[in-house]
Amino acid sequence: MPLSANHEIFLSLLRIGIGHQTSLDPKAAIDWKTIEALAKQQGLLGIVLDGVEICHTDITDNTDTLPLAMKLTWIGEVVQNYEQVYAQYTKAIADLAVFYNAHGFRMMVLKGYACAMNWPRPEHRPCGDVDIYLFGIYKEADEALTRELGIKIDHSHQHHTVFEWQGFTVENHYDFVNVVVHRSSRELEKIFKSLAETAETAEIQNTNGTNHTNICLPSANLHALFLIRHMVSHFAAVGISLRQVLDWGFFVEKQGKDVDWEWLEKTLEEYHMKEFFDCINAICMEDLGFANTNFTNYTNGSLRSKSLENLKERILNDTLSPEFDGMQPKGLIHRVPFKYRRWKANAWKRELCYAESETSSFWGGVWNHLLKPAGI
Repeated sequence: MPLSANHEIFLSLLRIGIGHQTSLDPKAAIDWKTIEALAKQQGLLGIVLDGVEICHTDITDNTDTLPLAMKLTWIGEVVQNYEQVYAQYTKAIADLAVFYNAHGFRMMVLKGYACAMNWPRPEHRPCGDVDIYLFGIYKEADEALTRELGIKIDHSHQHHTVFEWQGFTVENHYDFVNVVVHRSSRELEKIFKSLAETAETAEIQNTNGTNHTNICLPSANLHALFLIRHMVSHFAAVGISLRQVLDWGFFVEKQGKDVDWEWLEKTLEEYHMKEFFDCINAICMEDLGFANTNFTNYTNGSLRSKSLENLKERILNDTLSPEFDGMQPKGLIHRVPFKYRRWKANAWKRELCYAESETSSFWGGVWNHLLKPAGI
C-alpha cells in the first residue's frame, strides 16, 4: 500500500532535518496540523522543526508555508519538552552514576541515553525512562538507595525494578529482556549478559559541567543485538515508532564499523529476526535516506525479494498509521478484551518476529501476567 501524501511530506521533513535531503518540493500541499500530529505521535517534533528551519527558504512562496504562530509554538515545545528535558535527563544520569560509583557499583546506561549519543542533535531525541544495568548486583544497589536516600523500589515489573530519580523513572534491569514469555528470550539473555562484560567506559557530565563521572555503555555488538530485539518486542506486542527506527539508523551510521555483522546476521537468522532486520534496514535507506554502504545485504536500492519489499511497506505503514489503533481503556474489565483483540490483530507481527508457536506465545503471556499482575 503506497504512503499517503501527508506521510511522504512528513518523511521528507525528517530526511531534511537529519541532513539526508536538501529541500522540500515548494509546490507540495502541506497540511501542517496533520504533520504536527504525526511529529508528536512519533516523538519527532524536534527533527521536523529542524527540517522546517533548513528548508524554510524553499517553501516561502508556498501558500501552505508553516504559519508563524504555529512555528513559534513548535519552537517553544521543542525547547521546553526536548532540549530542557534532555539537559535534566543527562544531569540525572550523571548524578545517579556518582552515587553508584561512590558505592562500588558499575552502571551501564541502555537505550535512551546510549541511543541519543548517536543522534546529530541528541537534545532533539525525546527522553523517556532511564534504563540501566548494574552487572548482576541490582539488589545491593536498590538497597543502598533505600537505606541512604529513602527511595522506594517498585518490584512489580518483569526483568527490572523501578524507582523515581530527579523527576525521571529509572528501570534497573536485572535482565535485558523479559525472559518469561518467549523461550528465545531466555536464550538471548545469556548472550546479552555475556556481551555485557565487553562494556565500554565513557564520561558523562551535566550541562553545567560541574559534575562528571564514568558510566558504562554497551559494546557495538551488544547494542546492535539489543536494539533489534527491543524493537522486535515492541513491534510484535503493540508497534514501533520512527524514533526507534532512527535510533537504529544513527547507531549503524555512527558505530556500524565496530559491529561483527557476520555474527549479528547469523544470530538474527537463528532467532527468527532476520526478515524484520532486513525491512528495518530498508526503511532506513529507502525512506529515511541513510547511506546504503552502511548496511548489509542491500543491493541496488531494493530488497532481495518482492515479498520482502511488500512486508517492508506494511511495517512502515503500520508504524505511521497502526493497523490496530485505539487507546487502551481504563479498568480491568475493558482492558483485558482490548489487549486480547490487539494480540489477535498482531498475529502477523509475531509470526514475523518469533519462531515460537501462537500457543506457546499465548500461554507465556498469561504466565507473565500471573507472575506480575500489575502489568495487566
